[in-house]
Amino acid sequence: MTPIAGDVTTAQSSGGDERPVRLLVDDDLQRSRGTVFFRAIFALPFLIWLVVWAVGATFVAFFHWLIALFDGKPSDELHDWLARFIRFATHTYAYLNLAAEPLPKFDGRPGYPIDLEFDPPQRQNRWSIAFRLILALPALLLAGVLVGSGSFVFDLTRSSSGSTPFTVVGLAALLGWFYAMFRTRMPRGLRDLIAFALSYGAQTWAYLLLASHRYPSSDPLTAIGPLPTRTDPVRMEVTDELRRSRLTVFFRLALAFPHLLWLTLWSVLALVLAIFNWAVTLILGTTPEWIHRFFARYVRYQLHVGAFLYLVGNPFPGFVGAEGSYPVELHVAERRRQNRWIVGFRLLLAFPALLLASAFSQLLLLVAVFGWFVGLFTARMPLGLRNLGAFALRYSAQTYSYVLLLTDTYPYSGPCLEAAPEPPAPGPVGPSAPGPVAWTN
Repeated sequence: MTPIAGDVTTAQSSGGDERPVRLLVDDDLQRSRGTVFFRAIFALPFLIWLVVWAVGATFVAFFHWLIALFDGKPSDELHDWLARFIRFATHTYAYLNLAAEPLPKFDGRPGYPIDLEFDPPQRQNRWSIAFRLILALPALLLAGVLVGSGSFVFDLTRSSSGSTPFTVVGLAALLGWFYAMFRTRMPRGLRDLIAFALSYGAQTWAYLLLASHRYPSSDPLTAIGPLPTRTDPVRMEVTDELRRSRLTVFFRLALAFPHLLWLTLWSVLALVLAIFNWAVTLILGTTPEWIHRFFARYVRYQLHVGAFLYLVGNPFPGFVGAEGSYPVELHVAERRRQNRWIVGFRLLLAFPALLLASAFSQLLLLVAVFGWFVGLFTARMPLGLRNLGAFALRYSAQTYSYVLLLTDTYPYSGPCLEAAPEPPAPGPVGPSAPGPVAWTN
């Protein structure tokens, strides 16, 4: 998504350095088929050790909480011990979920390709310390969708947190496993998605265990350091400000109802036209121009409605999906010739992306719920939640565009910066016209 002046740009330049818990990525994406195939078995000793360590961490965390509550500042020694525990948990789940290749060490010391850096302990507000578990509940819920249930520190030890198909990390690891078995490398988008989830999980655990005084940031643009800049044929641009009207926030679902009804009717027509378009594109190798324009408006309108419904955007959207009509905008490139084999098996190829999009839909629901409460009290949408919602909407829009043959470029699953593409050189849309790569993440 394109940063907006004054909000995202500032966070992009300084947000990562100001965090007391920072995730560092130094991974070359190369994977061995042998270690990938037996990854769960190789990770088993580390998971067992994590269970043992977690038992001790529970008691240490309680004494750490008492010390910080009376003194107003966490203990240096206990802070370092808990930081090593969180770092080891992050190393273990990075290895288990294919975000890194080498085996981690058992001591939780720095030096792993997916690593954590902690600031020294700082004095914290006693009220915040006393009610830390209650304050951390929203973050734990969001961490649950990303990496597991996240209800307490023992959830770090559940291997299902790294393998369940109902979490973002679990799905990304499952898809990455198949890709790495064929290509001996981890896709950059999936690796960065897992790293973002681990970053948020580490911040949440650090906040809960008083190893951090700052609330976890859900902003994917500042979670893992430098991000790739992409020029995808379907890209999103966000120019909306963070201010929200309390009145429209309170009645957001009711206000969105006419759009949801119209989108349902539009979807029925889109489904019928999609079957026709698939047959025509399979024969001609390219989508008819009028169908391309229709689906571009349909996916754009779907994005506008989703942005409004989930509080990612503030204004009431129009009903026709016109380009340039909403501050959360979708830009679709002109039609290009597509590979007939990719067209023929499009639904099968899109199945992994649709699975991941279903996990992103859970994130969007939490973004809307948390943003609704915050918007009512502060008349603003938190930057991290807005950017997380925009990230999820962008992936969904690219997935639907891929399914509807607007492009044969596979959806990019990781956080990224999006730049406007250069104007294409004039040329015919014909058998000799080059097409984009089907899987680019």
